[in-house]
Amino acid sequence: MTGLAARSFTGVLFDLDGTLVDTAADITSALNCALSEQGLARLSESEVRRMIGRGVTVLIERALRQLAPAGTPLEAARLRAHYDEHYEALYGRGELRARVYPGVAAGLAQLHAAGLRLAVVTNKPRAAAVKLLGHLALAQWFDAVVGGDAGLPPKPHPEPLLRACEELKVARAAALMVGDSQVDVSAARAAGLPVVCVPYGYNEGADPRALPADACIESLAELPGLIGAASMRCAHAAR
Repeated sequence: MTGLAARSFTGVLFDLDGTLVDTAADITSALNCALSEQGLARLSESEVRRMIGRGVTVLIERALRQLAPAGTPLEAARLRAHYDEHYEALYGRGELRARVYPGVAAGLAQLHAAGLRLAVVTNKPRAAAVKLLGHLALAQWFDAVVGGDAGLPPKPHPEPLLRACEELKVARAAALMVGDSQVDVSAARAAGLPVVCVPYGYNEGADPRALPADACIESLAELPGLIGAASMRCAHAAR
């Protein structure tokens, strides 16, 4: 029995981009449209994947550092606004390419059926996260969504995770974080939560398998088995 299987969890917090959903193609498209309007070069999806993490504001800052000559007068806030407009337009044109990672739906369904309370904790704005979850038929599994515009410091600060525990009415000692990056691991450690990582996410270009997590799983379908029957029984009994 693993250390995680020996514990009794009643709540699980999930990162969104890179953990539940692959959104890199859409982020790249919206970012390139915004950059082109400023006369800047386009970035490849592989370049953008290495920049994802810590929210859109940081993504734009990283893109500008790579593309804009020193001293170029650019308005990061304007780029952010245009990025949001272009991302939203993908929905309107039916061009959204975000996809749910294999095993996610199966894992969430099993955890939810066992009575665990589930939340998404993301640096993406809450409205955008809720819309994406609904578009991809994942919203039904979640009891709370904490976004990057909740008036809290973004991950890796622990406050978004603690807010999610409050909204779920789950004690910190009974909560688990699942993510794909050092940001998620750092946030979990600061909040006093154990953390499980998936190996297929972004992690700002580094290998997620090297993260100092409590466990790494190939698919979220493995998560119910990892946390063990004790958690599944405990959560079911608490319903």
